Amino acid sequence: MTTLTVVRKNGSVAIAADGLTTFGDTRLPAEYKRDHDKILRLADSWIGVCGSSAHHLVLASAFHEIGDVHLRSRAEVYETFRRLHPILKEHAFLNPKEDDDDPYESSQITCLIANASGIYGVYSYREVFAYDRFWSAGSGRNFALGAMFAAYNSQLSAEDVAKVGVRAGMEFDTSSAGPINAYSVVLQESS
Repeated sequence: MTTLTVVRKNGSVAIAADGLTTFGDTRLPAEYKRDHDKILRLADSWIGVCGSSAHHLVLASAFHEIGDVHLRSRAEVYETFRRLHPILKEHAFLNPKEDDDDPYESSQITCLIANASGIYGVYSYREVFAYDRFWSAGSGRNFALGAMFAAYNSQLSAEDVAKVGVRAGMEFDTSSAGPINAYSVVLQESS
């Protein structure tokens, strides 16, 4: 899986992720592959992806299919991922089945988003959350959340707090390892 973090602090937002890929019990460390960044750049947003190693390439292609993508509010993020779902099914052959009693088809994707409007989380049924301080996703999330909780009120920047979370995941989660990729942007407060 991964350790993925987003942080909103002191007028900036940041996103960070580890660089390890796993296939069951097999680890594919960064030094064995050319692309170890789990964070996609899409227009003015950074999107960190958890789950299947196929998601990164599939999402990059699918976002291209949608064309005009807006991720500057909770509603825009939802609408983008709602429009993305049929493309994932039709063009990438997504299997949307999880449990028989699920209320919606699953997109099988968990991701965190950082841009000048804030930080967001998107989950399997296209649930979208806008976060005020920080959040984490992936198998190392619990370690990351604890570390970021402890570091958030310090003098560290948003990017440094995000990296603290990823480092905690890399330290204690067997499915997370370096290097850390991190990006930040200045927050533009809405009027």
